[in-house]
Amino acid sequence: MTDTEKKTWGIHTQDEALFLKDNKIAIGWKEIGNLLDIPATRDDFKEKYIHTFPNAKKGSIPTSVGMLYRFCHEVQIGDYVVYPSKSDRMINIGEVTSSYTYVGDAHDYIHQRDVKWLKHIPRTSFSQGALYEIGSAMTFFAVKNYTDEFLAALDKGFKKASTASDEDDTVGATADEIIESTKDFIPKELSRNLKGYSLEAFVADLLRTMGYRTMISPQGGDSGIDITAYKDELPPRILVQVKSVDSDIKEATIQSLKGAMREGDYGLFITLSNYTKNAQKYLDNTPIIRGINGTELVDLILKYYGDLDDKYKKMIPLKMVYIPVPKEE
Repeated sequence: MTDTEKKTWGIHTQDEALFLKDNKIAIGWKEIGNLLDIPATRDDFKEKYIHTFPNAKKGSIPTSVGMLYRFCHEVQIGDYVVYPSKSDRMINIGEVTSSYTYVGDAHDYIHQRDVKWLKHIPRTSFSQGALYEIGSAMTFFAVKNYTDEFLAALDKGFKKASTASDEDDTVGATADEIIESTKDFIPKELSRNLKGYSLEAFVADLLRTMGYRTMISPQGGDSGIDITAYKDELPPRILVQVKSVDSDIKEATIQSLKGAMREGDYGLFITLSNYTKNAQKYLDNTPIIRGINGTELVDLILKYYGDLDDKYKKMIPLKMVYIPVPKEE
């Protein structure tokens, strides 16, 4: 099998000794038993997984099933494997040397394969993009975008990224990918966890972090106003309407907010989606009503995240990190 035919896999573990001292790669899911006892189709693996883990979250099932199936049936002897070890911050590159083996008496990692480690290379030798790819949240995954870079590291003439004269041009792309991933994650969690009145409560709390006093309207009210907000003890009053629908907001919906406003009031319309062309035109021509779409809402959440109520931070778990960005010219 030539290098072009070989696949490259990434893997993570909490049992570093098993990997580096015993020369194994392995994954868990001990309860599922010997994978060779399951007919070799993804549908059969899925059926077995659901039977074994009836309380598994629906969205996690395809990912977990895919990892088990690939580890058992798609990995071939001769394939490459990339394992980032945490204790020494090394990138370990090896070659798979055995078929799938079930080790029933293992403590956790019962699904195993033998591996011959070919090289152990400092993380600083690789581009930021390559490190980001093998930093996948998944336990076992295919390495696709930076395969050539990892395999090039096996060559004697490999030029370490840390000593290269050129700036790492993957830094900007990596930072953008992380930011975009976060911005995709937030609206998904909002849409999944907050609908109707619960989203109104969330928006009221977000407005609180921005310095507004808020009062949520009673459920079932017919005024069309979900939240009333004040910047301080005095007017103006800000009437807020919140929509969790997936479809774009139409002009007539915003006009209904305008109809509920009295002289001196300001309006705020917040949606997880967006506005139709006519609705956006209406907003542009009605300066006393501000429209916030899903993208703008995410930006506000990121800006004021630290002051949100703890229950919302648990619902949308984010961690403050520093990420490398391109140097300014």
